[in-house]
Amino acid sequence: MDKRTISLPNEHADYIDQKVNSGDYASASEVVRAGLRALQERDRAIEEWLRNQVAPAHDAMLADPSRGIPAQSVFDDVRERHAQKTNGSR
Repeated sequence: MDKRTISLPNEHADYIDQKVNSGDYASASEVVRAGLRALQERDRAIEEWLRNQVAPAHDAMLADPSRGIPAQSVFDDVRERHAQKTNGSR
């Protein structure tokens, strides 16, 4: 195992201490390892989403640009919906 020295803001150090003091983890190292595992899992999920959903949608748009909706149309629709909701609540 490789030892490292890191600096943390007080907020993060306090959080680690809370997790250890509560008995959730036996040591600060365990807390950091759990956090890193969660970060790795999130990164894997994002990579999978990009590969399996975003890239195919991008490729489909390149193949058939008529599938797209102009940004101005989207913004106009959002503004109209917002106006309806805010006018209806007064």
